[in-house]
Amino acid sequence: MKRLTAVFALFGLLCGAAQADLVDEIKARGQLVVGCNADAPPFGFHNRDKTISGYDVDMAALVAKKLGVKFVVQNLDPAERVNLLRSKKVDLVVATMTKTAERERQVDFSYGYFVTGQKVLARKGRFADLNALQSGSIGVARGTTSESQFKQLFPKSTLISMDDTQAAVTFLQNGKIDGVTADEPALAGLQAKLPNRNQYEISVFSLSTEVYGMAMRKGEPRFLKLVNEALIEAERSGEAARIFQRWFGPETSTPLVRFFTIGGV
Repeated sequence: MKRLTAVFALFGLLCGAAQADLVDEIKARGQLVVGCNADAPPFGFHNRDKTISGYDVDMAALVAKKLGVKFVVQNLDPAERVNLLRSKKVDLVVATMTKTAERERQVDFSYGYFVTGQKVLARKGRFADLNALQSGSIGVARGTTSESQFKQLFPKSTLISMDDTQAAVTFLQNGKIDGVTADEPALAGLQAKLPNRNQYEISVFSLSTEVYGMAMRKGEPRFLKLVNEALIEAERSGEAARIFQRWFGPETSTPLVRFFTIGGV
């Protein structure tokens, strides 16, 4: 009888282990590990104390609150977003990551928590329309959808891939390239920091429409459901709109109109 009891106990432990998922792991450690890009203001940027703030950080906080845990933010290279998830170095990536069919084969995405368009930052008058992009050199952050989208649209143009958008803007300032392509809010945030920002402009035209989603490893349906619930609850309560206004409202350096709702709410 004792042996049979021991077998059942072992079976129970094995079943419990098999049923454990990422949500259980996060709650057990009491901490959600989030990957954000600290070189994409106002979505993410370094504070003087080396912590990271921004729209993406505030949106990630909604998930941690839903889980009832603390959260830590790790800076990441945009090109390493998928690898960091696969290697389990982060639980969630909230880093201006556009939802695409190719990426959805590698990771799972939440509802879109931000919608924008890919544009170009350049000196005033340099690029009057899309056709002007056929000539000139353009800088872009390596491993982003902005990079792949531009290559597809303008295969004969000179595209220079760099570590991040900030590096591309520095090249633009120094006259080494003619423009920088990225999503509009990222460009607006970086332009606002330029000492001679009035000499530059963001294109009126857009190259694409981008929907940002929170990314996570595949095979975690409970975690995905919880993340989506956190976003929907924030949309319904008005908290998501308040976070948007905090970073993109009329009094900020990157004023934008919120023309989207999360999950179609």
